[in-house]
Amino acid sequence: MKKRRIPHTYVIVFYVIIISAIMTWFIPGGEYREQQVIQDGVEKTVMVYHQTENNPQTWQIFSAIFKGFERQSGIIVFILLIGGAFWIMNDSKSIDVGILSFLKYTRKLEKNKLVRFLGVDNMIITLIMLLFSLFGAIFGMSEETIAFVIIMVPLAVSMGYDSIVGVCLCFVAAGLGFAGAILNPFTIGIAQGIAELPLFSGIEYRLFCWIILNIAGIGFVLRYAARLRKDQTRSLVYSEDSHWRKNNVKEIENLSYFTPLSAWIIYGIIFIGLSLFAVFNHMTDLKIGDPDSGSGALISIPVNPILAGLFAITGAFSLRKSVHFFILNLLGYTILFLIVGVMGYQWYIMKIATLFFAMGLFTGIAMNHSPNKITKLFLDGVKDILPAAMIVGLAGGIIVILEDGKIIDTILHSVSSSMKNFGNLASVTIMYLIQTVINIFIPSGSAKAALTMPIMAPFSDLIGISRQATVMAFQFGDGFTNMITPTSGVLIGVLGVARIPYEKWVKWVTPLIILLMILGFLLLIPTVTMKLSGF
Repeated sequence: MKKRRIPHTYVIVFYVIIISAIMTWFIPGGEYREQQVIQDGVEKTVMVYHQTENNPQTWQIFSAIFKGFERQSGIIVFILLIGGAFWIMNDSKSIDVGILSFLKYTRKLEKNKLVRFLGVDNMIITLIMLLFSLFGAIFGMSEETIAFVIIMVPLAVSMGYDSIVGVCLCFVAAGLGFAGAILNPFTIGIAQGIAELPLFSGIEYRLFCWIILNIAGIGFVLRYAARLRKDQTRSLVYSEDSHWRKNNVKEIENLSYFTPLSAWIIYGIIFIGLSLFAVFNHMTDLKIGDPDSGSGALISIPVNPILAGLFAITGAFSLRKSVHFFILNLLGYTILFLIVGVMGYQWYIMKIATLFFAMGLFTGIAMNHSPNKITKLFLDGVKDILPAAMIVGLAGGIIVILEDGKIIDTILHSVSSSMKNFGNLASVTIMYLIQTVINIFIPSGSAKAALTMPIMAPFSDLIGISRQATVMAFQFGDGFTNMITPTSGVLIGVLGVARIPYEKWVKWVTPLIILLMILGFLLLIPTVTMKLSGF
């Protein structure tokens, strides 16, 4: 009997494009338009649905791929630059040295009875996931996780787990934080602003929700990791992980350590650059939430002079040890400046990609490589990561078909109209399901908030549900399916970098999504049955 082959990820995404095109032939066209209305003597802008001619898609399934690449060009270039930069760093064996040192240190911790009882690996997984969850909850970390996958997957495989656990350490953790957003200005901030609520109000209950979601999500990952500890071959991606296992960090124990003059020169150049940056930007306003509205915090500290001074000290010490530890030091400060850039200067993927690209070049020079070798390594990295970038562009074609076919707004209008004759609990549940379904077609939280909240917020007044509960329904509906929807460029990019086939990821993550969606429903019940602060 011939064994049934699972379709390639590219094939699955192309099938979705075709199905989306077929839908445009049967679903009427429509769009929401802004309209000025007078409510309680105040002029407001509301979104009003208008039926339009539908635009059936045929040959456009091919042009949609081109448009998808244009639409997702930022993430595609981001992935290519990250791949090239990290290939240069991987060639230096510095990350392997760092992982090996980390594993040796963690094994020493097992001498402590409490650590041994809790499990050192369990503590590592939990702490890393909590850190990335906080990033997702506070400033909406999403695209940035693509860069961390290249670090976390080799770490997880070296610890005896698989690439799925590596993806969970950063991407799933950030997704848990995104769904249980505490101060995320891109989702909660926009949604509450449109709903005319005090920004970040109701934070007490959202913090409780964040804790519950993290307990469930991290617990799910720990349970899976425990199964792999007993038998790593039980991994769904055991064969795919051969790429990561063949670069086993334990094989570099006999690596020769050295520090070329070029590494000291790079150290001096970076220190001078950081010093000049610190002089012109000596105080940095780190934003948590939206302090302009009175909600959130604005912390003004001399972070750049502090980091420049610390780099001078740690860079010199690492160079005395070897160039490998200096490159690890460089990676650490790259991550620190990423966090400062996002929170203090509102950096997005262009500047983040530039930061990692510079890190890759400095790494190659520090290793005393010639310009030609650095270029070759960079191109090898781009070539290796290219399939991940390609699938992001292909997935972008799904959204293009749905938008050009003019059916996204029709779907939204149809499902929102179905709620009129339900009770409070049923209505907020349907809102939750609507937001979940819409997230498949509009994976951007900001765009979905701008589109749905002008409709949902006034509707919640009519049926007697607090606008805060409506925002919570949006928050949960926006967050969970980001980890599974094929229209998410970030998810597809993460899976491509980690070399995890989409169909295997769906098989693994579906039980977690179901668990989180059930929790989301249970956490919505108090928003309509209890008197909560801010609701």
